[in-house]
Amino acid sequence: MVSPPITELNNRAREIFRLVVEGYLSSGSPVGSKAIAQQGEINLSPASIRSVLNELETLGLLAAPHTSAGRMPTDTGLRMFVDGMMQVAEPTPEERAAIEQRLSEPGPVEQALAATSAILSDISAAAGVVMVPRREPRLAQMNIVRLDEDRALAVLVGSDGSVENRLLALPRGASISALQEASNYVTARLAGRTLAQAARVIQAEITSGRSELDAASADLVERGLAVLSEDAAQRPVLIVRGQAKLLDDQALTDIERVRSLIDDLENKQSVSELLQSARDAESTRIFIGAENRLFSLTGSSVIASPYRDREGRVVGVLGVIGPTRLNYARVVPMVDFTARSLGKIIG
Repeated sequence: MVSPPITELNNRAREIFRLVVEGYLSSGSPVGSKAIAQQGEINLSPASIRSVLNELETLGLLAAPHTSAGRMPTDTGLRMFVDGMMQVAEPTPEERAAIEQRLSEPGPVEQALAATSAILSDISAAAGVVMVPRREPRLAQMNIVRLDEDRALAVLVGSDGSVENRLLALPRGASISALQEASNYVTARLAGRTLAQAARVIQAEITSGRSELDAASADLVERGLAVLSEDAAQRPVLIVRGQAKLLDDQALTDIERVRSLIDDLENKQSVSELLQSARDAESTRIFIGAENRLFSLTGSSVIASPYRDREGRVVGVLGVIGPTRLNYARVVPMVDFTARSLGKIIG
């Protein structure tokens, strides 16, 4: 059913609709005519209010659960409220300062991304999600340190200060001098390149016979770059925090829906594909209930915003996933501010 534009509702219907939606978002429960009348904002009897509620239900904006005489907004009703009636509550100076402080703590980028997902979970009382930027660090230095006869530790220092440590299988008879030569070669010749670029340069030089490395050292360089590149390719593309917050008192009445939602969150690839659709958005996007295929059966909403690096390029998407009763007025501007704050520290 196609709902009417909000402008086509009369003032009385608009006000009652607003009270139902705000009451539902606040409590998570259907709102009845008696509760609306007791608020004192509408000078109508419960019977008159019920008549308006019936009209709004006929229009597809409200629904009446079987277990209650009250009404709750449909996905269509929530969409109309969010697009045409919601008054956003911008973050306070204290909230802005708290977010920026948590994001500015020293550490690798991955630590800031994990902090971001936790912040989003805290401000929404739902699950916070952050897509990890699909990019490789550029080499600044690589050291290969022997652990025992068969193993070494490949230590990669990125130009952004990040450090990666990976176990490396040593070829039989690898000498200390070969390890040192391989480390020096990478640092001197391949600095400033991504892992993929460095691997291509090494392969081209070895194939053409232009490499200054002996066979043992060249083998070590190839092994070190390969194990680091393979790990980067397998790294999770999504960080999720706060799934447990989905199990609130309201969720206990619909535990199967919440279990299905948590299962969806565990399928990070599918969630990433959904967030990817917000990558080209100019601002925060809101997906409500059945509007998104992934969560159509769980009655959940997604609030997502792209975040950019210092040069303005989109490098990922962050957001909140939770029940449709999310506090949109508060969460939407907080997600937007968090995205802008994260962008300031992404190189």
